[in-house]
Formats: sequence, structure tokens, C-alpha cells
Amino acid sequence: MNRYGKIAMGIMLAGLAGCQSSGKSGAKDTQVDPEMDRCGASEYQQFVGKPLSSVDSLRFEHPVRAIPYNSAVTMDFNLNRLNFMGDAQGNITRAYCG
Repeated sequence: MNRYGKIAMGIMLAGLAGCQSSGKSGAKDTQVDPEMDRCGASEYQQFVGKPLSSVDSLRFEHPVRAIPYNSAVTMDFNLNRLNFMGDAQGNITRAYCG
């Protein structure tokens, strides 16, 4: 193979390596650290993008707070508490423990 052929082969192999998938098929397959997910926030990720009021009718095992946009909240860190963070439109942007 001549010099240009080797360069072209190297470029093609590098391009194909970039097309490989990471093997992650979805959010359900991701590993969750049980220590950081004491409140079960991983089970409520489907609420992200929905109105903050959509969690009002749910029952929870742990303490919960729905935090509207620009609200004052205490800064105490409680891994057993589930938090739903809202945006300016009143939609949930994040569900997390803390």
C-alpha cells in the first residue's frame, strides 16, 4: 500500500471508531449509586418537563419539597428528602435528593 493509501485507511478507521455506540440503551439501564439515591429520585425522573403541580397528588415515603422558580429554601442537606426543582414556566427541571 502506498503512503496515501495508508493515510486514507487511518482516516477511515478513525471515522468508524467515532461511530461506535457507548452501549447505553436508555436511562433505565444506568447504574444508580444507592447512597446518593436514598430518597428514590431516580424513580421520579419521568416527571422532568411536567408541571410542578403534577406531584401534588402523589404519596411519598420520604420528605418531599417542590421548589418553585426563584424560591427561598433552606440549605440543609438531607439525602432522604426528594426535591423537585421548578423553572420560570412552572415545569420540573430536576428531581434529586438533598
